[in-house]
Amino acid sequence: MFDRLLEKVGKNKVIVVVAALAILDVLVYIHLLARNPNITTYFLDVGQGDSALVRLEGTVDVLIDGGPPNNRVVRALGDVLPFIDRYIDVVLITHVQSDHIGGLVEVLRRYNVGVVLWNGVGAETAVFQELYRIIQERDIPFIVVGVGDTLCYRSSCFIVLAPSEMLKSASDINNTSVVVLLKNQDISFLFTGDISTRVERLLREQYYLSVDVLKVAHHGSRYSSSEAFLSAIRPKVAVISVGRNSYGHPTSETLKRLANVGAQVLRTDMHGTVRIVLDKQTLHISKGR
Repeated sequence: MFDRLLEKVGKNKVIVVVAALAILDVLVYIHLLARNPNITTYFLDVGQGDSALVRLEGTVDVLIDGGPPNNRVVRALGDVLPFIDRYIDVVLITHVQSDHIGGLVEVLRRYNVGVVLWNGVGAETAVFQELYRIIQERDIPFIVVGVGDTLCYRSSCFIVLAPSEMLKSASDINNTSVVVLLKNQDISFLFTGDISTRVERLLREQYYLSVDVLKVAHHGSRYSSSEAFLSAIRPKVAVISVGRNSYGHPTSETLKRLANVGAQVLRTDMHGTVRIVLDKQTLHISKGR
């Protein structure tokens, strides 16, 4: 199998190094056959929750959140991954609410996982306690990330923009979300968890962000995706991970603000799993339905 080595470099850098150790191993053989220079991001249709799978140049899988505990993330992964591929290199938990981690319990039972990254802010909930138990039982490295940490493979880097140490103690757990920017040369994806306009304002003040693809925060809640934030980052594509719900997500206010900045809006409740392929700095979008 592949040996995944996660190591800290300096104070704020996290680098994943992937090396083939057993040429005859069948999983290695499958990986070599599937090697692809493109980067493919799947915004998975998991219902009312968040989950996205990023395949970095066809060989390294990063799963961001796992949706609610309804087994839809497992089915969605089965649709997009080769049937023999039972390894996910990195699982990144933005925050520990059930609609983001509930599906990960079954993912960790069915897949081998190299490392789980999170913000270090736990919860006294049954779903988090069960997830933590499985992580410990399977001896998966469980690493806290913070502002400035980076996760790199070949020409792609995930850069952690939030939460700061101050935000990790926020009374609203949504504002503890890990926010990551995926950069590949001139193209960028921004994954925002469930942050509110408070964190959006801090991001505007601390970073100059120009974003090609935005994972819209908090399923299109009116308390996120402010006019000021969207005007600053100017996303070309905005993906809303959402399902049937009683919250009114996505709200008409959020949809209007996205339209006002010219973003192409895609919704998992309407379009199914959204697939975006980055090929030679060009985005190719396809929808599940």
